Amino acid sequence: MNTEEKKKDQDGVLDTMETITEHGSVVTENGREGERIHCLSIIGQIEGHYLLGESQKATKYEHVIPLLVAVEENRDVDGLLVILNTMGGDVEAGLAIAEMIASMKKPTVSLVLGGGHSIGVPLAVAAKRSFIVPSATMTIHPVRINGLVIGAPQTFRYFEEMQKRITRFVSDHSHVEEEKLRELMMRPDELTTDIGSVVDGKEAVEIGLIDEIGGLDAALAALKEMIRASKEERG
Repeated sequence: MNTEEKKKDQDGVLDTMETITEHGSVVTENGREGERIHCLSIIGQIEGHYLLGESQKATKYEHVIPLLVAVEENRDVDGLLVILNTMGGDVEAGLAIAEMIASMKKPTVSLVLGGGHSIGVPLAVAAKRSFIVPSATMTIHPVRINGLVIGAPQTFRYFEEMQKRITRFVSDHSHVEEEKLRELMMRPDELTTDIGSVVDGKEAVEIGLIDEIGGLDAALAALKEMIRASKEERG
């Protein structure tokens, strides 16, 4: 390898590290089979209209949304792998990202590692195929808000409508019925000082929330299979 080739490789590594640092994502390429996969990580808390503290891990929706547009429009990217380990966060921001992923034409696969809690549930089911490792958990609970709340009937209707949006989205993009979701959300005997449910990987698949148990190998294999099928359809 000559000096120019070495410099090109070094520049490529630096660009990759910068992308991971700034956006929590990277594009990988399989040299043998030629699939180019964009890996996006959604970690920590979903940051919405308000900035979180510097000590908190956050996924910023103003970064993720244009990135998803770029992935969808980039001819050199064949599919999207979404890695989830999130505690939840801003409901509208999380739902906006989930809607973006669900509306993509390119093959998409999600993988829940650690946790996919709260608004992380819609994000997990937004992809065309979803996977979860056995040790991961998902917390399902109603919408809540911190801070001052005006005690008016309109406020409660707003919460109710927001909850319906989330429940409908999760049900439409998974195999779990809305009634079952509402039952899990309103369970009073599982969470301390709260209502809702925590399901592990096996239970998430059994109730139809997530498609399959599996790790990185299974998620990548499914995504590559979808990419090859998509290329065959396009001819």
